[in-house]
Amino acid sequence: MATIFETNTNALIDKTAGELKKLIKAPEYSMYVKTGAGKERPPTDKEWYYKRAASILRSIYLRGAVGVNKLKIKYANKKNKGMEGERVYKASGKIIRNILQQLEKAELIKQVQKGTHKGRILTNKGKGFLDKLSK
Repeated sequence: MATIFETNTNALIDKTAGELKKLIKAPEYSMYVKTGAGKERPPTDKEWYYKRAASILRSIYLRGAVGVNKLKIKYANKKNKGMEGERVYKASGKIIRNILQQLEKAELIKQVQKGTHKGRILTNKGKGFLDKLSK
């Protein structure tokens, strides 16, 4: 049986995004909002919200306990400032937080705390969901 580590990442994210459409709902502002301060325009792909959710789900599978701030850093980008040097800007926290809350409601992830560290990990339902799609 194929695992998430052996499959093509882009194909897995596209498949997962298609399945997540049935479980979560993109907010109405998602067609107007930028994904971070470093971006000049909103995404052109109409399904970007579901692809971001699938990518976050895959990241949680690979990394383990992950919080909003780590995901903001993962999805950060450089802003084009013309002649001035580029600077890295973090991604939007509201979008990531909203996706995590919806994935929790769908029972694919859950919050944990190990000592002073907090984060979210996959549930058994979430692992099975991704393993089934990685075939």
